[in-house]
Amino acid sequence: MTKLDKGTVIATALELLNEVGMDNLTTRKLAERLKVQQPALYWHFQNKRALLDALAEAMLTERHTRSLPKENEDWRVYLKENALSFRMALLSYRDGARIHAGTRPTEPNFGTAEAQIRFLCTAGFSPKHAVWTLLAVSNYVVGSVLEQQASDADERISDRSDVSEQAPSSFLHGLFHELETDSMDAAFNFGLDSLIAGFERLRSCTTN
Repeated sequence: MTKLDKGTVIATALELLNEVGMDNLTTRKLAERLKVQQPALYWHFQNKRALLDALAEAMLTERHTRSLPKENEDWRVYLKENALSFRMALLSYRDGARIHAGTRPTEPNFGTAEAQIRFLCTAGFSPKHAVWTLLAVSNYVVGSVLEQQASDADERISDRSDVSEQAPSSFLHGLFHELETDSMDAAFNFGLDSLIAGFERLRSCTTN
């Protein structure tokens, strides 16, 4: 029997993920799509968790184009563009945030992680604060995408008739309407800009 190519398995799994979602993505269904026996997948992935970890890494490799800072780049610009790129990578696949949540940098990504930390240290952050800054941005992105993808999966969250039955005040009614007309991007950018502003104050306290 010809050994399955790992890249083919991952690409097929990503296609299947978009069709059925994370909960219904099983090694059995993947084996059926690949037209192989299920044990053939164990050559590359011992269990579903190992497969999901590989999918999380593949998403970022394929879609996350701003993982590294540019030479002499402003750290604020880098953090924002890095977060936007990370967000788009997770949104590119169904349940992307759920699959990524809980993962940690693997050995092939240690170089990228060190480059990010050293870049922020050069900008005036202590090594510990540099790590915490990167974690805060990452957690914010993953959490935001989790909420957005959960809303998409629930068919626009809930029945709006529940809201009208509660007869919100004119203030809340107007505010709800305004929020509904704003894009998810606007809310995300507001939170991200607020985080970066807080990091600026932290950095200033560290360097003074």
